[in-house]
Amino acid sequence: MSVPESFEPPKRSDDRSDAREQALIALYESEQRGISLVETMQDRPKSTEDLARFIVMGVAENAKDIDALITTHSKGWALDRMPALDRAILRMGVFELLRRTDTPIAVVIDEAVELAKRFSTDDSGRFVNGVLAAVARASRPAD
Repeated sequence: MSVPESFEPPKRSDDRSDAREQALIALYESEQRGISLVETMQDRPKSTEDLARFIVMGVAENAKDIDALITTHSKGWALDRMPALDRAILRMGVFELLRRTDTPIAVVIDEAVELAKRFSTDDSGRFVNGVLAAVARASRPAD
């Protein structure tokens, strides 16, 4: 069997995208298992991407502030009524908007929207985009 000339292997995502996906999995697993994020990360191999670990631990350390911002900017949606994956993606995105100011807003939002489209509901991409854009306007207005 031959490979068509026009065949291109799937593009490998970059390390930062992979790290965000690892962080999403850890956040979701923690909530579903009912264990702390610290415990979840202890179960991970030490080789887990540094950025993934940074995001997960950052969400853990800033959970109250992050959840308050999500609640404020998700008009009409209670945090506990959101799909669990949307909640995890929003927590990651808000953390990055607040603490990784070297990362452009568009990159943070785009990465979060892509995760929402891949792993959550049909409407999640738009929802995540709207909430994170509102948080960005409030928390990083100079950008």
